[in-house]
Amino acid sequence: MFQILSIKGTVNFLRHAVPISILSLILVIASLTSLATKGINWGLDFTGGIVVELEFSSTANLQALRAELTSEETEGVVVQHFGSSRDVITRLPIKEGVKSETQVAQIMEAAIKLDPQVIQKRVEMVGPQIGQELAEQGGLAVLVALICILIYVSFRFEWRLALGAVTALAHDVIITLGVFSLLQLDFDLTVLAGILTVVGYSLNDTIVVFDRIRENFLKMRKGSPEEIINISITQTMSRTIITTGTTLVVVVALFLKGGTMIHGFATALLMGIFVGTFSSIYVASFLAIKLGINREHMLPVEIEKEGADQEKLMP
Repeated sequence: MFQILSIKGTVNFLRHAVPISILSLILVIASLTSLATKGINWGLDFTGGIVVELEFSSTANLQALRAELTSEETEGVVVQHFGSSRDVITRLPIKEGVKSETQVAQIMEAAIKLDPQVIQKRVEMVGPQIGQELAEQGGLAVLVALICILIYVSFRFEWRLALGAVTALAHDVIITLGVFSLLQLDFDLTVLAGILTVVGYSLNDTIVVFDRIRENFLKMRKGSPEEIINISITQTMSRTIITTGTTLVVVVALFLKGGTMIHGFATALLMGIFVGTFSSIYVASFLAIKLGINREHMLPVEIEKEGADQEKLMP
């Protein structure tokens, strides 16, 4: 009865697996090419710079402040709200041959023109050496996360499923990084947090599908691996749609209304949700099929008890 009901309403997701897998491979190659040629547009968190926090007496006009900061010394300045509408944070890249005091003074002059009562709350300087260490530690954090996930999934699932899950994670991270490289979007610490969140989100979706695949391989004695995987994906699709839909509502709201401060974070999540959802089906599951996954691989290994041979020989 279980088998008949499951097969009746099954959607053949894997029918489109080959063209979508080819598209995924093209996107990964394009992302790697962009990362190799254009690189990543590192934000001030990684390259170093000057941070000046200001407090205005009334709501700050960010557009007017940006319009005042058009000199060579303040080129590349980032102006954002920081907390309330009266608090503003400005970030400046370090310029060769220009004193940091001069850059800070120009920011204050522009702010005073807009509001004579403006208060300079703090000034921080992040050197390029610290920024380089942050970039190295951030990359190491992503690498360690992937390695730990590989170890965890290898213990929990058969190695063919584990390899599919880790490949899907690498696929999601590379394509998300490729989008930031291609569009030259600022890559700061909030984007790094978004990348790590994408890893967790994608892994969660893949494990839900793989758990159902493993259950169905053990319950259903008939049916090819493709049929069982299609059944498993169909059974978990309602959960995927609800989870993805509710997550997208929040992420789209952050993307549209969250402000410049978390725009990169929301962009990374938005890309990761789309890529991670289809990679669970067309990368992780399809790769497991190509590696030859079948029911025998899911059966627990039988361990013979001591003395079993002797008991068989006894009359």
